[in-house]
Amino acid sequence: MSEPLNPEQLRSFTPLNVLSEQQWRELRSQLVPQPLLGGQLLFRQGDQGRTTYYLLSGELLLRSADGSEERLHAGTAASCHPLSPSLPRQQEALAVSDVSVLALDSALLGRLVTWRLAYQDLLVELGGNGEDTEWLARLLENPLFSKVPPGNVRAMLERLHPIDLPAGSRVLVEGQGGDCCYFLKSGRAEVIRGMDSDRQVLAELEVGACFGEEALLSDQPRNASVTLIEAGVVLRLDRQDFFSLLKAPVVDEVSFGEAARMLSSGAQWLDVRLQEEYERSHALQTLNMPLHLLRLKTRLLDKARTYLCYCDSGKRSASAVFLLSQLGFSAYALRDGVDALPAIQRDGLLCESGPGYLARSGGRTERSG
Repeated sequence: MSEPLNPEQLRSFTPLNVLSEQQWRELRSQLVPQPLLGGQLLFRQGDQGRTTYYLLSGELLLRSADGSEERLHAGTAASCHPLSPSLPRQQEALAVSDVSVLALDSALLGRLVTWRLAYQDLLVELGGNGEDTEWLARLLENPLFSKVPPGNVRAMLERLHPIDLPAGSRVLVEGQGGDCCYFLKSGRAEVIRGMDSDRQVLAELEVGACFGEEALLSDQPRNASVTLIEAGVVLRLDRQDFFSLLKAPVVDEVSFGEAARMLSSGAQWLDVRLQEEYERSHALQTLNMPLHLLRLKTRLLDKARTYLCYCDSGKRSASAVFLLSQLGFSAYALRDGVDALPAIQRDGLLCESGPGYLARSGGRTERSG
């Protein structure tokens, strides 16, 4: 298999030339040239495939329904734009010589470009006012902000409260209640669970990271501590502002009927309750990944798949969706949880011994029955 292309090799393509470094990393798995032999069709007229194609090398013939033809050579100005981008395709594309093309998921590309253009003006405006925007640029590259309207971001920036802290400061304390969340503007911090011999470092937070939101979403005490490992600045966002400006647009909820339709299209249930709760009853073919372990175990999930999160009240699943959105996954929460379902739907969803999967240590899943 070919190695992924370097973004510098693709800077001439429109609209790829507006993407940030983080966005290029999100596209990395798709930046692989696809070969096509002379005489092969790339796509037919009327094709509905949601794929954006660019010509990397060789020559293509683009033929319209009226018989008109256009020869496209790699390296020309015309080849720097997507091939027949309208759906259904207005042309067929035939390889005249051996060619290579770049094939990108149109929905992902559209999301990245829309995000970049939406926030570019905001960053330029703030930079023009003399403000440091590097931290904000890194914050906005978090995939969850692809769902947050720019107006919400502007309002959020007005309501953030900066706090300068020395190294060693504990911003969050495990077990305490939560009335706000934070963003890391500068410095480094680590997320820790437990004390002394049971102490476990869950993650190191980078500039732009959001933390402390899980206690707000679940209405439970903090499930971990966050300590600065070098001096820095954190930005506090109060509970009500978090719910109105961030949670509302980011956490997508679905009804039981909507979830059923998504399952038929390849989505998977994600049970974010404790293993003990899962073992009492769970959805068929679900993957159990308790909320408190989710950040550690997301490497077991597939970013090409959609996950439907459920719990008892809907609060833990809302936390899971918020976290997964930050990590670039497609996820939805079952609205109000399984406890809100009518008895016939709840009994149809949960069973005591149906097949499912448990997330285990060592990066593996284990089938359960």
